[in-house]
Amino acid sequence: MTDKPVMRARLRAVRDAAIGPPIPPPPQFVERLRPGLVVASYVPVGGEADPASFVAAALAAGGRIALPHVVDRATPLRFLAWAGDAALLPGPFGLRQPAPDLPPLTPDIILTPLVGFDRRGNRLGQGAAHYDRAFASHPDAWRVGIAWAAQEVEKLKTDPWDIPLHAVATEQEWIEP
Repeated sequence: MTDKPVMRARLRAVRDAAIGPPIPPPPQFVERLRPGLVVASYVPVGGEADPASFVAAALAAGGRIALPHVVDRATPLRFLAWAGDAALLPGPFGLRQPAPDLPPLTPDIILTPLVGFDRRGNRLGQGAAHYDRAFASHPDAWRVGIAWAAQEVEKLKTDPWDIPLHAVATEQEWIEP
């Protein structure tokens, strides 16, 4: 087992080489959608898998979309309401995000970008613990990672604050630990 910074660097390179078209939302995701449901998504950065088809499915079902708004490494992210045609502003770490004055929403589903994952639902993120803190703040939200199959590892080392995913969607399969 290797340490997290080394693994992040290796898996970012793997992820960047695996970029493909948006991953289609599987039936297990679509079946959960309903009018008014809040889906927290993200705008991909670098080689992150694009959740655009999941957002489209949620909107088609009458759902609402929220995107993360990040201030800095230490401040917890907030999920802010976003209409698909609303302008996004530059944020820290190369993010594009909604304006800070948009209303916060409580997510029912959180779509999460991944650096790496294992079949136990463990995830490796960017290292700032933004999503772990968001998961802890929204414990009832269904946590779904979106990644390329090449980002899967045998086993990730976890820390006490790590909160596992309920599912991972890849271009090859739907994984539920």
